[in-house]
Amino acid sequence: MNLKIKIILFLSFLISIPSMGQENWSLEECIAYAITHNLELNNLTYNVASSKETHKQSIRNLLPGINGYAGYNIRYGRSVDPNNNDIVNTDFFSNTYSLNSSIDIFRGFQKLNSIKATKYVYQAVQEDALQQKYLLAFRVMSAFYDIRFYEGLVAIAKEQETISDTNYAFVKKQLDLGLKAKADLYDAEAVLLTDKLAITQAENQLEAAKLILIQEMNLENVSTIRLRTSLTELEKKKPIATMNMDSVYATAQGFLPSIKSSKFRVEAAKKELAIARGDLYPSISLSAGYGTGYYETSIDAISQEIIAFKDQIRDNGSSAIGLSMNIPISNGWSGRSQIKQRKIALEQANNNLKIQEQELFQLIQQLVQEQKALQMEYQQSLKKMEAQELSFSIAQKKYEREMISALELYQSKVLYTTAKNENLQVQIRLKVNESTVAFYNGLPVFKLN
Repeated sequence: MNLKIKIILFLSFLISIPSMGQENWSLEECIAYAITHNLELNNLTYNVASSKETHKQSIRNLLPGINGYAGYNIRYGRSVDPNNNDIVNTDFFSNTYSLNSSIDIFRGFQKLNSIKATKYVYQAVQEDALQQKYLLAFRVMSAFYDIRFYEGLVAIAKEQETISDTNYAFVKKQLDLGLKAKADLYDAEAVLLTDKLAITQAENQLEAAKLILIQEMNLENVSTIRLRTSLTELEKKKPIATMNMDSVYATAQGFLPSIKSSKFRVEAAKKELAIARGDLYPSISLSAGYGTGYYETSIDAISQEIIAFKDQIRDNGSSAIGLSMNIPISNGWSGRSQIKQRKIALEQANNNLKIQEQELFQLIQQLVQEQKALQMEYQQSLKKMEAQELSFSIAQKKYEREMISALELYQSKVLYTTAKNENLQVQIRLKVNESTVAFYNGLPVFKLN
């Protein structure tokens, strides 16, 4: 590869860098990116993985425990021969080997209840992670439509600045013809500068809103962001029918992760109570073992030599099997105390579920009521904007004919601008409200990974 080709490739790479930052984003893409790159969600993913492993281990706890042992011992001076328990005064060494296994036959169903409890906790943690994804999606959606709102403010401000600039040019021309006084030009200039300031303020608010979205998305190496959809999707839209509050609540109660998580934790608390009660039952376990050894003191009676290692390992082998029962009689009343603690935890879990359901009901109640109010506000603000637009158009013509002063024209213009801003704000709020109600009604508002 020659130098010219390398330079061309390098320049192409540099050109592609800013273009990546200039990508247009849709709401779905913003949410998907935020969920993928959110560090807090990564922590929740680790919690889910840890809870899953805990559940798997609770299942593996049903398997028997198996342990092996190997030992090498050297004895000096007077000691007991482990082979025949005789007292000897010679130095010798020995090897011992054993394999033991035990399994619980009955333990008050504690292990089975532990499997169920850890499964419920695992499911609850999964729902917690999903709930946090939804909350992040709502924050991104709010930031997304905040940008839409401030984009609208900038557009309105620029529109008003264009009108003021036209009026300023008109007054300047009239002044040159001797039909206007110098004071009229100062008034028109003041209005024009006011509109320019309004544009600057709206643009600053827009940049602040973009920064919030960038931070929610954890978008790195960019200072601004451009959205794909336009404001035309919000203009003069027909509001959807108001949802039935009870129907929305019933739907949300069935799928909302926060509710499902609370229900799983109630079930887990029930199983943990059963585990605590299992401590009061007798436990039965079965054990088995095999052991053997090699001893330097094992001498053949005929040859008077140490018996070979493989022969000792074969001849010294011993097996054992046992069945044991443990009956709890008294342990400082700790078992009864643990049961009481688990009962309290169960009551608390039930109460937390009721709190979640109450908060959900109140939220949906507020959303449905707000939807009705916003729909009426939207229709009224639309009529108000149209009326103010007509009023300003008439005032503009009167001003050109010198029938009203610049101050009166400015007042009419302010009322028209305020009406447009109010209508835009209601549109944005209604859009967010309808999307939120649709989400709680089970519609696929967000596409989560």
